[in-house]
Amino acid sequence: MKPNLAAQIRIDIQQGIWYPAQPLTQQQLADHYRVSRIPVRDAVQQLLSEGWLLSHGKAGIQVMPLTEAQARELSEIRSALEPLALRLALPHLTFAQLGTAEDWLTQLEALEQPSTWQVAKLNSEFHLSLYRACDRPQLLQLIEHLHEKAGMYLGFQHLQLAYGPTSQQQHRELLHLLKQQNHAAALLLLRQHIEEAGSQLAGHLHQLATTMPTKTQ
Repeated sequence: MKPNLAAQIRIDIQQGIWYPAQPLTQQQLADHYRVSRIPVRDAVQQLLSEGWLLSHGKAGIQVMPLTEAQARELSEIRSALEPLALRLALPHLTFAQLGTAEDWLTQLEALEQPSTWQVAKLNSEFHLSLYRACDRPQLLQLIEHLHEKAGMYLGFQHLQLAYGPTSQQQHRELLHLLKQQNHAAALLLLRQHIEEAGSQLAGHLHQLATTMPTKTQ
């Protein structure tokens, strides 16, 4: 099924078709996606509210810049909420649910050249399949939203930082610990997994910010 326009723009931001801090106009988006201004206006309003776009100038918009501070904050929130969700899920987590989580990993590993969107989707599904047994709908909704935000950064993590193999190895280790019912180690690894990825990304964004010339309006 073809994504709606807002979802397609999200995917294209993740893929680097629209790059961080790039100025855009609604007409530019309408021309690119071959639609009228009406669906573009609705999609832009949705993406502005979700934080994928920013207002820019008098009537323009801008792709959300990627900053070190944003990356660190996102990692801090995730490393607090996701271990909580897993801890609440542990008493109810079944081997069938662990099998579902493993299926998501296998799907990701089977892709020879996965797109950033595919990595974001399968990564999120793996994590959420472990958390859903917590039976906390609002907590899960918050985590899903954080995963969407984290998807903005996956192009850096998996391409520029080549973090994909490390992430996948940690996923496999986490699954092994859960199968062995080593819950304390699993919770510790999950937190370290999120914090390590966030720290590497924040460091990379800091380096970019200090080496790239500042643009003037």
